Amino acid sequence: MANRSLYLVSITFLLLINNFCSANAISNIDDDNEEVEGSNEGQKENSYPIVDEKDVIILKHKNFSKTVKKNRYVMVLFYEPWSKEYEAFLPGYASAATELKGEALLAKVDATEVYALTKKYELEEYPSVLFFIDGVIQKRYLGKKTKDAIVAWVKKKSGPGIYNVTEIEDAKRILNTDDKLVMGFFDSLVGPNCDILAAVSRQEDYINFYQTSSPEVAKIFHIDPDVERPALVMLKKEAEKQVHFNGKFTKLAIAKFVSASKLPLVTRFSKESAQLIFENPVKNQIFLFATSSDSVKFISEFEEAARFFKGKIIFIYVELDGEDVGVALSAFFGVNGRGLMVIAYTGTEDAKKYMFVGKVTLDNIKAFGKDFLEGKLPPFYKSDPIPEIVSLILLFLVDLSVKRPLQISYIHEFTQNDRDVKIVVGKNFDEIVLDESKDVLLEIHAPWCEHCQKLEPTYNELAKQLRGINSIVIAKMDGSTNEHPRVKVEAFPTFFFFRAGNKNSDPITIDGSVSIDEITKYLKEHASIPFKARQKPSSSSPVDVDISKRRKNSDNNNNVVNDEL
Repeated sequence: MANRSLYLVSITFLLLINNFCSANAISNIDDDNEEVEGSNEGQKENSYPIVDEKDVIILKHKNFSKTVKKNRYVMVLFYEPWSKEYEAFLPGYASAATELKGEALLAKVDATEVYALTKKYELEEYPSVLFFIDGVIQKRYLGKKTKDAIVAWVKKKSGPGIYNVTEIEDAKRILNTDDKLVMGFFDSLVGPNCDILAAVSRQEDYINFYQTSSPEVAKIFHIDPDVERPALVMLKKEAEKQVHFNGKFTKLAIAKFVSASKLPLVTRFSKESAQLIFENPVKNQIFLFATSSDSVKFISEFEEAARFFKGKIIFIYVELDGEDVGVALSAFFGVNGRGLMVIAYTGTEDAKKYMFVGKVTLDNIKAFGKDFLEGKLPPFYKSDPIPEIVSLILLFLVDLSVKRPLQISYIHEFTQNDRDVKIVVGKNFDEIVLDESKDVLLEIHAPWCEHCQKLEPTYNELAKQLRGINSIVIAKMDGSTNEHPRVKVEAFPTFFFFRAGNKNSDPITIDGSVSIDEITKYLKEHASIPFKARQKPSSSSPVDVDISKRRKNSDNNNNVVNDEL
């Protein structure tokens, strides 16, 4: 009996420690006149099969700026030598360089050797491809890794942007090869209408634009030969196979038509489609989070709803069992582990989310979308669970020789928030931070943030020095998994000070060099309720972190997505 009781106590204690510990887990670019080098050097550094790179230029720090400024059109591939994605990209890229020779220069640069360049262009993933015109960066290439895709993209940027189709054979070939296209039907292949369509074409990176004046060719592209010209149609190899333009033939109207029509009725979220989704002028989005098996039951309802809201809301499917983006995106939205979910998202700077409740039917989704557009839905904020109550059973063992029964001394219940630094989550934010009787210093951090990790000992020491002062709360919240409308975070860590008796006002954002002395001084000067620290701050332990020098949004490192997402 005694041994069994001691075992239970040990297990309880280990679980307690585990919970407690889990809660704590937290250039210069040289413009020297170095000549442009050949590509043989790059082949020596890599172990992948030899690719004919004779027309791919090797760039380094010294010749980078000179090369992109000297040549009108330059595409640059930033790579890591060991990357398998780079290995897969290179054959098509090298072939494209040969085909585009004389029209555009294709180059590559080892990202591991040009830190100043990667920092300048804010590159974080490789391979990354940038396109320059007259030395100025224009676009990132996010298309397919094939020669034809690269060539078509560059020609669109450097050429007229629109292709004439006069022969039936060419029309049939285009229909078989292009996944998505725009065809214009005009009286003549030159003139103002052709110029308008060409201008819109240059804005669209991954859609080929064509024009014809032949009624026979127009018929092949599903345009009525007797229709009033100019006429326009978008053709797609997906559920919505053709969309006819019926607006005024202006650049703005056509651009809106193309933006609203180029995505599928329901877009499957992926690394490739993310750019198309978040750069689309239509910012309102509705996401369906479902496993691949569950999606079969609901995609048809989603597609019909998408037709109803075309040009107003983008409908997106996220495969929850997709390892590449499903898990990361569901975590970003705060719906991981919930199973089938429908979330509306503004996609703008305020980035508000709204959760659908009910059965996924066409009528319900249409009603949800209507309320979303009319601003009738309550916003949804993600939150970790409130720290659980943990029971610690302390046993008092007596001398068994006198045959006294085992006695329980007492049961103590407490939460993780019995520590010096209080844990705030979305669900208990109001209770802790907006308590009018407390002055609250809140740190918004992220577990992966190096600045936050360096600062943690200092922050813990500060809370320790202020222990026992009931009017002051030192708290922290994981900003990667929790949200609240009262705090808008652009970088980690960020500190907010909420003054007692004044919680309706905006909090004070604390910036600058953080140390125990400085924060304690700040709190004494600004706290609504006067206090006196019980212990003199230690001069041996502070870790200074200059927050003002790292204003870049650390949230970009969170996968999703702003980021992304």
